[in-house]
Amino acid sequence: MSSTSLIGLFEDYDRNGSWGIEYERIRNESALNREFEFTAKHARNPENRNRNRYRDVSPYDHSRVVLKSGTNDYINASLVEAPQANRRYILTQGPLPNTSGHFWQMVWEQNSKAVLMLNRVIEKGTVKCSQYFPIGEEQGGQDAMIFNDVNIKVTYCGEQRASYYTVRTLEIEHLIEGAVRQVLQFHYTTWPDFGVPQSSAAFLNFLIAVRQSGALEADVGPAVIHCSAGIGRSGTFCLVDTCLVLIEQSRDPDSVDVRSVLLDMRKYRMGLIQTADQLRFSYMAIIEGARRIMEGTLYTMFEEEFAELSQGSVSDDDTPPAPPRRHSSLSAQLKEDITLNGSYHSEGLIADQGWEDSDSDDEPPPLPPRRIRPVEEANAVSSPSSEKEDEHFQNTGMEKKSDPTGDAPAEIRRRKREERLKSTADQIERMKRKQREHELRKQRRSWLKPICIGLVALAGGYLLYRYFIGY
Repeated sequence: MSSTSLIGLFEDYDRNGSWGIEYERIRNESALNREFEFTAKHARNPENRNRNRYRDVSPYDHSRVVLKSGTNDYINASLVEAPQANRRYILTQGPLPNTSGHFWQMVWEQNSKAVLMLNRVIEKGTVKCSQYFPIGEEQGGQDAMIFNDVNIKVTYCGEQRASYYTVRTLEIEHLIEGAVRQVLQFHYTTWPDFGVPQSSAAFLNFLIAVRQSGALEADVGPAVIHCSAGIGRSGTFCLVDTCLVLIEQSRDPDSVDVRSVLLDMRKYRMGLIQTADQLRFSYMAIIEGARRIMEGTLYTMFEEEFAELSQGSVSDDDTPPAPPRRHSSLSAQLKEDITLNGSYHSEGLIADQGWEDSDSDDEPPPLPPRRIRPVEEANAVSSPSSEKEDEHFQNTGMEKKSDPTGDAPAEIRRRKREERLKSTADQIERMKRKQREHELRKQRRSWLKPICIGLVALAGGYLLYRYFIGY
């Protein structure tokens, strides 16, 4: 296999430990485009600053999604297009409390069939997005949420669970128009921030589930994809999907230039793919997907998984996260979250395998190790590992429904779930209370200045009055 092939390129980067160098090249080339060609004036507008989750992640003016109704048309969301693959995606940040209504307004106006949520609401004690969707009373939440600022009601209709993602059915009603639509929410629950999924095969099964729903087709509105900032995990999903479409069209994996596809996508939204590890994972998932395409097994594992998914919902027993906090800058958060990475031991990636010789795996394989050159080790950083609460998840297959005779384990799971939901609800309530207190203090401070000015003016007037009356 030549070094210019997709697999050969991957192995070269792994062998030389040059993923970080390649990632920096992409960043630098994208920065030149941003500096000389693209502006983000609407995002910098003072009245829109509180609509941005991070001050250093903004939509470009030329590709931003424009809200069609209301007094302010701004939302931190970008329309990312891949015309060669006939794909259009909307990438956006995780909704804030004050932008959740705008989020659903965008879903409605763009006629989107699905929302892809690639993060958890709270990760490592940090708020990644607002609880913008109902989860149902049976799950300890609400059956419906009304967003009065945009006249939209969102109702929970049910869900199906895999071991690493959940598919929720939601109903959106426009309270003024009286129209109702159904939207699917695909929620990937085990993808760490700034990190990568533990298995490319599991990720591909999630991608195929989204494809099978028809949410990515050209005859419906663009799928709305978000993580926290809407650039890292979201960018990874779009890059892999687009490249696999191109491979399906050409039937030649080596005809796809992944780097060029990513650079083109970065012209629509800044910063897509946040780390060298996410870039490496994208290549790995594309290689695995290309192998399945050439073997004709791209949809096989998903069909087996979906058969079990359709049997019903399965609860998880993950522990509640620590009390959350929010970062104002994505770069500040990245510096805090990432840790120094040790060197990996050397193994071949796909040793002597061709596209058509590989055997399909029954279980999703773990990601192969990567090498880092000694000169890079001192400065190399890696994405954080999965949260402890995710360790019990498996990367393939669906959890089986509990045996009807095993009431004790089911009861334990139910109690743990109730405790977790109650704890999470308490945390969210504390967050809301602190936010209300902060807003009240801010409001009081805003009153203090005019009151002081008024008192000074009154005292000055009184002194002037006494002065002139004295004469």
